[in-house]
Amino acid sequence: MRHKPKYLHPENEIAFPGLKVNKGIEQPEQVNHESVRKFLSKSRNLYPAETYVDGILNRDITLLSKAVTLVESTNVRHHELAQEIIARCLPYSGKSVRIGITGVPGVGKSTFIEALGIYIIKQLKGKLAVLAIDPSSERTKGSILGDKTRMEELAGDKNAYIRPSPSAGSLGGVARKTRETIILCEAAGFDHIFIETVGVGQSETAVHSMTDFFLLLMLAGAGDELQGIKRGIMEMADLIIINKADGYNIEKAQLAKIQYKNAIHLFPNKESGWKPGVLTCSAAEKNGLKEVWNEVENFCKLTTENESFYDKRNQQSTYWMHETIKDKLYKNFYNHPEIMANLEIMEKKVLNEQISSFKAASALLEIFNRIKH
Repeated sequence: MRHKPKYLHPENEIAFPGLKVNKGIEQPEQVNHESVRKFLSKSRNLYPAETYVDGILNRDITLLSKAVTLVESTNVRHHELAQEIIARCLPYSGKSVRIGITGVPGVGKSTFIEALGIYIIKQLKGKLAVLAIDPSSERTKGSILGDKTRMEELAGDKNAYIRPSPSAGSLGGVARKTRETIILCEAAGFDHIFIETVGVGQSETAVHSMTDFFLLLMLAGAGDELQGIKRGIMEMADLIIINKADGYNIEKAQLAKIQYKNAIHLFPNKESGWKPGVLTCSAAEKNGLKEVWNEVENFCKLTTENESFYDKRNQQSTYWMHETIKDKLYKNFYNHPEIMANLEIMEKKVLNEQISSFKAASALLEIFNRIKH
């Protein structure tokens, strides 16, 4: 017969000298798993479109964020609901200044955005939404999404809204979703929208196609290899800013300002009649921010008077209509089961030189057209 321990913890018996186990605290009642399940299922429920719209129009940041999540979702049900919300918010949008901000890595975009954002909120009594197209890993599809941690003061202000969006390897898709997010933010009363893009590359073209004013941040004395920036991006810029013009860098910044001023004179004139300028700024010391914003206001005044401001927005709207058509056709084509089944076969034939690339593409398109008809 097995010995029954005298104590709750056998270690406290005489046979184990030097050991002592305390009784411990009284255990709480067991969690009702059914109530937890109901809570979780309830929290995942979607609201009707009007609930989101009413919340957005009443500047409910929680409902705005939930609506943006629906916009970013790949779920079909979420997508349909998001489109209904956007359609209802559209009449309340368009009343903001949309500014694209880009620059070489290490130029201080986050510091600049926070400094200019605080200036807009405090000095101009404006409301700012920052939509950041964040870098994503092509392999893991992960995203840094660190803008809120880099903009602590701005993130904590009730008149600011920061929303990073992972690109997940599909720039076109994120760009379209960012444009839709702009509509929701404008309906929520944000009269200044910043679109931040990382580094220098293809994303700048997408950001330029959804903003009114395109701002390019540069460094002084960083070496030619860091300034390896495409001419096309320089031509897109409505204002070039030499950031980090402080301390021992002031003289270098002034020299860079002269060099860039000379360079932009070689570019063709903009259709709007606006002549891009070059300014120096220290976002860290909050110097030069007023001059930067004066340039934005001068641009808006000129382009509004000659109506190129509205012409550009109309062009952008039709551009994104065509981009959305392309995106949907692309997805419908590659996600169709019959195309997926034949795609690998055609790829192998191309690699084995049994068929040309163009013939293979035509054959796949014929299959797709046959399915649709």
